Amino acid sequence: MLPKSGSGHVKSSPERSAPKILLVAEHASAVFGGEALIPYQYFKHLRKLDLDVHLLVHERTRKELLAAFSSDNERIHFVSDSLINILCYKIGKLMPDRLAVFTVGVISHFDTQMRQRNVVQSLQHKFRFDIIHEPIPVSPKLPSMLFGLSAPVVIGPMNGGMDYPPNYKMDSVFERFIVRCFRLSAGFWNAVFPGKQRAALLLVANKRTYDALPTTLKSKRIVEFVENGVDVNLFSPQARLTPHKTFRIIHIGRLVDVKRVDLLLAACSKLIGKLEFQLDLVGDGPLRGLLEAQAERLSLNRYVRFHGRLPQATAAELLRNADLMVLTSMRECGGAVVLEAMASGVPVIAAKWGGPADYVTADSGMLIPPATPQVFVDELTKVMIWMAQNERERVMMGKAGRERATELYDWHRKARALVKIYRDVLVFGTPKAI
Repeated sequence: MLPKSGSGHVKSSPERSAPKILLVAEHASAVFGGEALIPYQYFKHLRKLDLDVHLLVHERTRKELLAAFSSDNERIHFVSDSLINILCYKIGKLMPDRLAVFTVGVISHFDTQMRQRNVVQSLQHKFRFDIIHEPIPVSPKLPSMLFGLSAPVVIGPMNGGMDYPPNYKMDSVFERFIVRCFRLSAGFWNAVFPGKQRAALLLVANKRTYDALPTTLKSKRIVEFVENGVDVNLFSPQARLTPHKTFRIIHIGRLVDVKRVDLLLAACSKLIGKLEFQLDLVGDGPLRGLLEAQAERLSLNRYVRFHGRLPQATAAELLRNADLMVLTSMRECGGAVVLEAMASGVPVIAAKWGGPADYVTADSGMLIPPATPQVFVDELTKVMIWMAQNERERVMMGKAGRERATELYDWHRKARALVKIYRDVLVFGTPKAI
């Protein structure tokens, strides 16, 4: 059984009560979303705790970060775009998403990390950090270049080790071959680039991720610590005096194949004539044109609104006005949008697969097993109708979700828990830098 965060921690000495921290990530962004939101939120909330924390990221998010943290600009450091980064990005745009991630995405990441490692050494000489923390990438297989440093390194929380459900394989045989090769060779690459092997502590989001770690890493100190969180102030419920006349369904996420928005549209087409509803699709991506064509083909034009990518505050406002959040993703390791819906007091329907199944309980929503696409669409239709017709139960689910999100996933609470982990690492010590 993996130790949970906060369990069995030894109290640190007073001089270790406020460690100096350097967060290192490829990206930190509230606009990019996804895993880039994790270092963004940690930096934000560690600073709210008045800790001496710095952030090192790629310059792609420079403008956003300097505007968001105007009083802390001297604490944010950047590495510039390289020719390798640019070429990998252009090549990746021509490839399927998953194949790009496991090929040119990995090359680009290593290039960025090698240059970041040099910057870390320079920053460490200047600021003398107590802890260096690499919160992303969340892949349990991907090696880290952060080794040979003069401060203990914490890596994670990682989250991964999952694939599509058996009846939902959307990648080609070649894509599966490349992914399998990468996974099988992960132990070798983690020996060549031994950041994780030499880290003081590895954090994993769940047992699934622990199982996905290369065997050579499983003897290390590993703590279970959920990687996702939610801003419970930004995402908060809205009191309603009267129910909506139109049942409002929302989906937030990139319009890519893994999200299976086509299944949501298919289910919504079955609601026509049975329910007066509106579907808000927030997000953009390469499948937008195909999904708009599907909506037109299914006579959903007057029911569906494609909003594209929205600022986080705008999306939060749209979410709190919804009656129901639906996430049809079939390969979701985490699912931050699920937590955002729960914090907003909005019940959730999601596939019983991966991250959402870790977050959503019977009190806060409903999970649908991904049997076959057609069975999933039929069940999703039934559950959406039930949600629309049972307002009292729906409201109770929303309240339970809010309580669960606030208690377990509030970013500010998670930042406090992370500080305890840092102190724990400093008490236990770390292998000498090599």
